[in-house]
Amino acid sequence: MNRSFIGLLILMVFGVWACGSDQDDDGVVPVDNLDPGGDGNGDGSVGTGAVPCENGMAGEFPCNGYDLLGRIEHSVFSASEGNDIWGWTDSTSGKEYALIGLDNGTVFVDISDTDNLIYLGKLPTATTSSIWRDVKIYQDHAFIVSEANGHGMQVFDLTRLRDVADPPQNFSADTRYTDIGNAHNVVINEAVGFAYPVGTARNDAFGGGVHFVDVQNPSSPTGVGGYGGNGYTHDAQVVTYTGPDTDYTGREIFIGANENQIAIVDITDKSNSTLISNLDYPQLGYTHQGWFTEDQRYFLLGDEFDEINFGFDSRTLVFDLTDLDAPQLHMTYTGPTAAVDHNGYVKGNEFFLANYAAGMRVLDISAIGSGSISETGFFDTFPSNNNASFNGVWSVYPYFESGKVIINDSNTGFFVVKKSE
Repeated sequence: MNRSFIGLLILMVFGVWACGSDQDDDGVVPVDNLDPGGDGNGDGSVGTGAVPCENGMAGEFPCNGYDLLGRIEHSVFSASEGNDIWGWTDSTSGKEYALIGLDNGTVFVDISDTDNLIYLGKLPTATTSSIWRDVKIYQDHAFIVSEANGHGMQVFDLTRLRDVADPPQNFSADTRYTDIGNAHNVVINEAVGFAYPVGTARNDAFGGGVHFVDVQNPSSPTGVGGYGGNGYTHDAQVVTYTGPDTDYTGREIFIGANENQIAIVDITDKSNSTLISNLDYPQLGYTHQGWFTEDQRYFLLGDEFDEINFGFDSRTLVFDLTDLDAPQLHMTYTGPTAAVDHNGYVKGNEFFLANYAAGMRVLDISAIGSGSISETGFFDTFPSNNNASFNGVWSVYPYFESGKVIINDSNTGFFVVKKSE
């Protein structure tokens, strides 16, 4: 599918939302007592107050099994829209931080005390604003890419967050990798110390595929090639393989969501990447993003345009990758709403799905082998509707040991939630 068409469509949708955003008619409860410097105490703290999920609601937000711990509207960050989100736990202090992607930069929030979320500061976009930004971490550093022209990959030392005077601060990057311009996403395999920007310019050396960047020394990223044999890569996961196909044990495996196919590539030898297999599926709209189960047998895939193009409810496709050379469609899960599925991540036997207008949905995948997936909880950050549109939750991060889950809703802001006790 033509990428410029996708961008135009999304911009149109966001533009329609923005035109009506000042009307405050979307049922969202505004956060009280906020200002650009926090709550007026000079420490960047933002007291939002926890709201339990009771009788299917947490304040104005529909919910099932997840309480609201805190929320900050994007306007507090001097931004208009949100996008990607990731998390960092400081191994020294045990504190937990949210890394929040915005149209005009990336902000850092200490979520350790959810009664007082602390907005520590903002790393502005390297060039211009863009509704697409993506962030991952390696060795206590954040790696940030954007669709903004000439943005490259910003690298930010997260240990700088340990002692921030007078938050929020205006941060600068520690370094910036500029052998790429724009990129849609960045993937990191922490086991080998490589970052993989994907969705770069279609006319670059790898046709918008994947770039291989050695970040073992985070302050000096070094490009060592790339792969574009299956065209443009929208998003991907890269793992050091420990799954059931013993032919590839210990190999570095790239699984790309490549618009109209899934591409499985052995990238162990960065100078000689090898396509293992590629596959499509019925009623393909736009192959968007997917994630392995922890045993690396199954791969859960979201298609961003299938609900819109074909009119069915939220669909998650599950592929059996027992044999990487011959993957098979194992099952299809259909959600309870018409909302479009976006990014999804596996933690244990749960799949945390950013489901746009339907909010965050949590799926039990413990019986995935027998073809059974069921929804066990949700938190709907966009209560206006559950339509097939690009409003609502862009992404989630469920990997904090505390059990907190952070959510970035494009329209309604940043949320911290946790499973109800």
